Amino acid sequence: MYRFLLTPRWWGINLFVVLAIPFCVFMGTWQLGRFEDRVQTHEAAEKQPAPGTRAAKPIDDLLPVDTVTSGRPATATGRYADQFLVPGRKLDDRTGFYVVGMLRTDSGKALPVVRGWLPGKAGHTSVPPAPSGDVTVTGDLQASESTGTAGVDATGGLPDGQVGMISAASLVNLVPYDVYDAWVTLQRSDVRTGGGASATGTSGTSGTEGTAGNEETAGKGGKGTATAAALRPVPAAAAQGTGLDLKAFQNLGYLCEWFVFAAFVLFMWFRLVRREAEAARDVRLGLVADPDTADPDTAASDQEATPDREATPDREASTPTVS
Repeated sequence: MYRFLLTPRWWGINLFVVLAIPFCVFMGTWQLGRFEDRVQTHEAAEKQPAPGTRAAKPIDDLLPVDTVTSGRPATATGRYADQFLVPGRKLDDRTGFYVVGMLRTDSGKALPVVRGWLPGKAGHTSVPPAPSGDVTVTGDLQASESTGTAGVDATGGLPDGQVGMISAASLVNLVPYDVYDAWVTLQRSDVRTGGGASATGTSGTSGTEGTAGNEETAGKGGKGTATAAALRPVPAAAAQGTGLDLKAFQNLGYLCEWFVFAAFVLFMWFRLVRREAEAARDVRLGLVADPDTADPDTAASDQEATPDREATPDREASTPTVS
């Protein structure tokens, strides 16, 4: 009854099923592993002390940024150089922009420092100037942003002094020096009440020289005035892949999809086998003709003879009766 399974056509079907089901199971298991890894990473991160409560370390000791060092307090010493604005960033459901200062360290490389967040539109809101002279900053370490980071504007076409993402790959094209593949966000504002600027550490200039330096530093990316709004610190974001975010539940959804695909392939195979078996049974019982053994010439002659037989009663009915 099931000898049809050994025909060449069914060999192809069976081979497809034998390969498709293990592949679907493998992909579903892989998605399950990805989901479990995210859960374990999330649980491990919750057991560790909050990154912000750990002792600050020099920036070079915490690179490269990974799930362990992300959010750790980092320190760096240098002088602020260029300043950029990052528009379209939200804080407490309000839209504004980040103020990023490029801190030139003794090594010659610059560390992007998010000095804070301001409400309003970038380029139309006064920005407090950065501290002048040598400063030491302490901020939470963050990895360079990418096109998939929330809030990133990858469309381009921004005015001079503005960038869409905080990334070494984008900033290195705008400044004539190397840039760290990381950035820090200050834990507290570096602007004194009353319009002056300060930072954790010491400043090499003061008085009128410091004020002049602040105005010069603020030239790129915004104007520094005494009436500028206070910068609000930007909280550090959790490292990618360490939380039960949308991607984690996407892995769970893909897991279900792959197992559904495997069940669907198996269901369709059984359905096709059942239909083929029923067709073979009907042929064996003589309910239908066997298409593989029927004589084409005989079938053609039967079709030609059928209209004549059907027309005979009509001719007999039309023949007059002779009495």
